Amino acid sequence: MIAIMNAIKHDQLYADIVAVISNRPDAGGLQYAQQAGIKTFTVDHTHYDVREEFDKALTSIIDAHEPDLVILAGFMRILTSSFVGHYPKKLLNIHPSLLPKFKGLHTHQRALEANEKEHGATVHFVTDELDDGPIILQASVAILNNDDPATLAKRVLEKEHQLYPDAIQKIIQERSF
Repeated sequence: MIAIMNAIKHDQLYADIVAVISNRPDAGGLQYAQQAGIKTFTVDHTHYDVREEFDKALTSIIDAHEPDLVILAGFMRILTSSFVGHYPKKLLNIHPSLLPKFKGLHTHQRALEANEKEHGATVHFVTDELDDGPIILQASVAILNNDDPATLAKRVLEKEHQLYPDAIQKIIQERSF
C-alpha cells in the first residue's frame, strides 16, 4: 500500500486512493494513510463470528466510497465467494510467486525446494479460487545459488513495489476511467 501511495506521490501512478481499510486495527498502513490525509477504516475480523458478516461490513464501507478498483495490499484474509462476486474485474491482489506456480503460503521456500531458476510476483484479478484469476502483470527475479527464503523474499518484495503500481496503471489506461 505504501508503495502504491508513493507511486502516486511521485507521478508514477495516476490514481486517487479514496480509502484505506484494514481488518487489523494495528496495521501500520492505517497510520501512514491517515498522515497522508486518506480516510481510514478498520473492520476487525475478530469482532465477527461469521465470515459472511465480516464481508458484509467490509462491503458496506467499500461501496460507500464507490471505488473503480479494490486493491488488496497486505490484506491476508480469504474472502467469501459473495464478496469476490460483488467486485468482478475490480478486485486485485498481488502474490509472491509467478502464478500459477506456488499458490498459498511459503512461496519463497517452495521455489527454492523446487530448484526453480526464477521466482517473482504476480498481480491478478481475484476469483473464488485462492491465488488464481486473470493475470495482469508479472515480474521475475533470478534465484541465486546462495539464496535462502529471506534473501529471495527481499528481492521479490522490491519487484512487488514496482509491479503493483504498474499493474494498476495498466488497468487504468486500458479502462480509461
